[in-house]
Amino acid sequence: MIGRRRLLQAGLLATGGLLAACCDASPSGGAAGGTAGAAPMPDEGAPHARTWMAFGAEADIWGADLLPRVRDELATIATTIARFEPVSMLARPDEAALARSLVGPGVEVVECEIDDLWIRDTGPVFVRDGGTGAGVDLNFNGWGGKQEHDRDAGVARFVAGRAGTAVVTTELVMEGGGLEVDGEGTAVVTESCVLNANRNPGWSRADVEHELGRLFGVTTVIWLPGIAGHDITDGHTDFYARFAGPGVVVAALDDDPGSFDHDVTRRHLDILRSATDARGRPLRVETLTAPSVLRAEDAGEDFAAGYVNFYVCNGAVVAPRFGDPDTDPAARATLERLFPDREVVQLDIDAIAAGGGGIHCATQQEPAR
Repeated sequence: MIGRRRLLQAGLLATGGLLAACCDASPSGGAAGGTAGAAPMPDEGAPHARTWMAFGAEADIWGADLLPRVRDELATIATTIARFEPVSMLARPDEAALARSLVGPGVEVVECEIDDLWIRDTGPVFVRDGGTGAGVDLNFNGWGGKQEHDRDAGVARFVAGRAGTAVVTTELVMEGGGLEVDGEGTAVVTESCVLNANRNPGWSRADVEHELGRLFGVTTVIWLPGIAGHDITDGHTDFYARFAGPGVVVAALDDDPGSFDHDVTRRHLDILRSATDARGRPLRVETLTAPSVLRAEDAGEDFAAGYVNFYVCNGAVVAPRFGDPDTDPAARATLERLFPDREVVQLDIDAIAAGGGGIHCATQQEPAR
């Protein structure tokens, strides 16, 4: 079953109000500021300058039992990626010393006020803009007002400023986990997330496609239905379909008939297999079957047991493993075949998965310029 963050934090509704600054002010383009460069947003497999993460788990959201385990797993992800490229980890000022003690000297810890750890959604989506780079602020609103987010709403601007890039603004509301690109002008998004009234009321497909073109150089958008309301993200793309390179998509397959994702993953496969990318190529679609056996004894319905939420960094693919003797090695073999020039590293992330997310959700790439 591909469980994800069902309304785990539903009692923490957003209060709206000011976007709290993290620590330093970052440059702003204003309400309609900036445009991204004409070149398409780089694929995740393009060279990175660094990976950004957030040491943002707190007891009010995660609970006292999970909290230390989540922090240890964040540190493990960070130190693993740091073998291949620089890593910067945001941490609240009063937790920076703890973060440094866990990640060691190989990971930069940057003090910043944050609400949670999901920097894929709260951080900027980096693009190339005339060779200087830019960070797109997608107006994080707590996944449609489901969680407090005043501090996380300022993370995109803070990280872009820390990276020395301009900020590109937009009226579009979405999260980085809801966008997958191939680096050549193709994007995959889910209707359940992007066209949801809790983010973009009144927007049409055409409106979204136009704005994705302006922001990310996208010329072809493949729409998956996703499924709204079953998890806090309303069905993010990065749990359903990922590019393994131009023309190649790896998609989730859920074989549990009792899972809410059982039918929708099959609908996604049908759509992807009939789609063409921005260059007119039919997509080659590979599948990663969700585990049916879990190592985690306390895994609930929110447990994110899917392999598609891997992260591609310089020289490696960092992916989860869940204790299934069949699907863990099968996922590894598929990723090794799809990424023959990278080392595939599988990590135990049961505590993070218990919160409904994965390795990709907890990371954000900054492309090399």
